[in-house]
Amino acid sequence: MGRTEAADGAESGGLGVGETVRELREAYEGGRTRSLAWRQAQLRGLLRLLEEKEVEAFQALHKDLGKHHAEAYRDEVGVLIKSANGALQQLGKWMAPEKVRVPLIAWPATAQVVPEPLGVVLVFSCWNVPLGLSLEPLIGAIAAGNAVALKPSELSPCTARFLGDNIGRYMDSSAVKVVQGGPDVGVQLMEHRWDKVLFTGSPRIARAVMAAASRHLTPVALELGGKCPCIFDAMGSARDLQISVNRMIAGKWSSCAGQACIAIDYVLVEERFAPILIKVLKSTLKRFFPEADHMARIVNERHFERLSNLLKDRSVAPSVLHGGSMDSKNLYIEPTILLNPPLDSAIMTEEIFGPLLPIITVKNIEDSIAFVKAMPKPLAIYAFTRDAALRRRIVDETSSGSVTFNDAVVQYAIDGLPFGGVGQSGFGQYHGKYSFEMFSHKKAVMKRGYLVELTLRYPPWDESKVTLMRYLYRFNYFAFVLSFLGLRR
Repeated sequence: MGRTEAADGAESGGLGVGETVRELREAYEGGRTRSLAWRQAQLRGLLRLLEEKEVEAFQALHKDLGKHHAEAYRDEVGVLIKSANGALQQLGKWMAPEKVRVPLIAWPATAQVVPEPLGVVLVFSCWNVPLGLSLEPLIGAIAAGNAVALKPSELSPCTARFLGDNIGRYMDSSAVKVVQGGPDVGVQLMEHRWDKVLFTGSPRIARAVMAAASRHLTPVALELGGKCPCIFDAMGSARDLQISVNRMIAGKWSSCAGQACIAIDYVLVEERFAPILIKVLKSTLKRFFPEADHMARIVNERHFERLSNLLKDRSVAPSVLHGGSMDSKNLYIEPTILLNPPLDSAIMTEEIFGPLLPIITVKNIEDSIAFVKAMPKPLAIYAFTRDAALRRRIVDETSSGSVTFNDAVVQYAIDGLPFGGVGQSGFGQYHGKYSFEMFSHKKAVMKRGYLVELTLRYPPWDESKVTLMRYLYRFNYFAFVLSFLGLRR
């Protein structure tokens, strides 16, 4: 939320930030966002938007990031349609109170957990998946019955404008608002009280968001990233090797040119197997990307320069084995493979977030576990292996937001799996029911009757009451009854 980029000024139907927040609060306090019918209507409106404005969405994503429409549908539009339909189908179950068992001693009594909306929530989206990471959390926030302010990234201006132009036309414009603008607008938004804030982006800005939220004791969920490793074990067949490489490339270069928080950041492989892996990687890259327009471009000049500097490092340049060509005019960097760049270089200490892939060799593949554990906890760990013992060790001995075996990135699209980080890669989880729960409060509700009243809970105290309480807290009802009737001392 620093002032590194010029602000565009707030845009939400011509309202200022303060007026936007006030209208959202009024809409929520009016009560209509709580009903099942309202929530379903918003989700259906979002589905209509995605269907009727699909072409415009593709155009915005292409202008912002050079995404091919097939990639845009696979990673953003299609995933959103799946998520919104899933929420519509399950919403009644998610909203239903959950009965809780009450100990016999409390009879007659009932207890349940009732999900209720948090209130008015703020979603900060990011530039690399600007449609998907705006609307995916919006689906959960709406399903949970909240009023929502969505702040898309100013670094994807066409997608931000697309959202600003269309959300109010397809959804309740008084309870769901898009606030456009630069960092200054983000600062203004955080001056207000919210019932929850979800931020997706860099750790640097996340610290500013948390500091601002602390003034109002606003709960925050952070979706960050980190260096997601890929452990690549020796493959027993040419088919397994080729499929694994296909999936690795999809999880690196085909995901916004590596500009994704869950993209593969670097690969760990045994020394003896590295030449085979590199050979297949090179040949497959040529097949997958015959033309530059099959891969997204770098988002802007600043990020292009940052990635260029990673390769220009004198200690790193000799490690480039493939690619490395750059087109500053079109913000394009060729898929690049590096072998054993210095571990203390920026490319191995910072999140790459681009189409550069370092390959680090180890003596034995089991050594990769210690390597990963020595790094900050990543958003995802990937491992290609048929070795059940190695898989078990990775799950048991490492910590990350997720672990995926024999594929990459696909876990993001599975609604039954929570998406989120741990440690420096973030905290808070969403997708599917987890999105509903992120934006809900689980309220405990208990009701007791008047038929039975045990006076042992009240003073004046004596040892007989203490004895009875000891039995109750151990759920030893038989001993309690005997003692209560004076049949046991």
